[in-house]
Amino acid sequence: MNARVLIILYLGVVLLPLGLAAASGRPPRSFWDELASGAGLLAFAIILVEFVLSGRFRTVSRRLGMDMTMRFHQLIARTALLLALLHPFLYLAPFNPPYVWDWSRQLTLYFEAEGLITGTVAWLLLATLVALGMARRQLDHRYETWRLMHGLGALLIAGLLLDHSLVAGRYSQDPAMVYLWTGLFAVAVLSLAYVYILKPFQQTRRPWTVRGVRPLGPRTWELTLDPEGHDGLTFDAGQFVWLNVGSSPFSVYENPFSLSSAPGDGPHLQFVIKELGDFTRTVGSIAPGTRAHVDGPYGHLVVSGRPDPGIVLLAGGVGIAPMMGILRELRHRGDGRPRLLVYGNRIAEQIAYADELAEMAEDPEMTLVHVVSEPPADWTGRTGVVDGALLKELFAETPAMRDWLFVICGPPAMIEGAEKALIDLGVPRNQIESERFQYD
Repeated sequence: MNARVLIILYLGVVLLPLGLAAASGRPPRSFWDELASGAGLLAFAIILVEFVLSGRFRTVSRRLGMDMTMRFHQLIARTALLLALLHPFLYLAPFNPPYVWDWSRQLTLYFEAEGLITGTVAWLLLATLVALGMARRQLDHRYETWRLMHGLGALLIAGLLLDHSLVAGRYSQDPAMVYLWTGLFAVAVLSLAYVYILKPFQQTRRPWTVRGVRPLGPRTWELTLDPEGHDGLTFDAGQFVWLNVGSSPFSVYENPFSLSSAPGDGPHLQFVIKELGDFTRTVGSIAPGTRAHVDGPYGHLVVSGRPDPGIVLLAGGVGIAPMMGILRELRHRGDGRPRLLVYGNRIAEQIAYADELAEMAEDPEMTLVHVVSEPPADWTGRTGVVDGALLKELFAETPAMRDWLFVICGPPAMIEGAEKALIDLGVPRNQIESERFQYD
């Protein structure tokens, strides 16, 4: 199933309630009343499908890309919020007890406590949930706490909206619409069960053990896992997994990390982890032998199967992790294509795998460019940041690079700046692959 089919399927599902409402044969009302109903129907459909978008289904994330999936998830959530906020204020019909002759209650808005109260509570909770998601980085909440609140809050909102729609909705009481809403709600619940019950159960059957932890730089560590009683993980170089170390797989204590190891390295897995908060603050104290669990692989930051004549890897900080996996796998396969790694850091001491990268750079097809924004006095490499000016210089040195594949991983600001610069330099969008783990 390709990306175009997924997009068509998505549009078909979220627009289906509008189609069923139009085909219901009910007497038409004013334009604004119909617009109000349409906004509510569309908002509810979007909210229910959101559970699938965020459900870690590889069919979705691999075809569309994790970045596009997550950004679309956030954009469409805000769209649903806007539609929901407008929904009650667009009605122009009189808000009265039903007229005697209006036996079907189709021409009058009336008060029925159950339906309107659940709708009002869902309306308030949805605004709160989206606002908290947008401000997550500014709030002093553990990631695990926010994730649990986000999942349970979304499920509560969906349940309240289901009740509101079936009790107070003009069109949602039709049998076809009842089946649709009930079915979509069941899919939403099953999506959560898939992530929080089925996947953890599968992880209990394929545990991992921490082989060791070693420092790579200031507050930066390499974590290595060995499979316990199984053959390991099948993945492509550059992908990531959800990693849980020292906790039950049924807990919410897991975080996404890119794999720095390559499939050709053997069954072990390696990660580059920087101390930034929550779980990452404890990485240096993890004892060998600690039980770990892995959910994956995910992500589209891969070069296998790409026919591009050359590869440019742009890494910032711990964004070097997937690049190491890609470079190691290219070496295992004897891939002779020219490749360029541009690796940016704040200080030289933060450069991870410096010796291994220097050894790789001895290959005539490999070019290594270190960029340091706060260089020491004896620094002889490039200074500054990985930005448009640097990319323009590199293009001038190697004009053929415009036809190469560009892979980007690092801080969001670096990724966004590099993407814009590459497009301005004439690189087609389908030759740019990027992945970020931070979203506003």
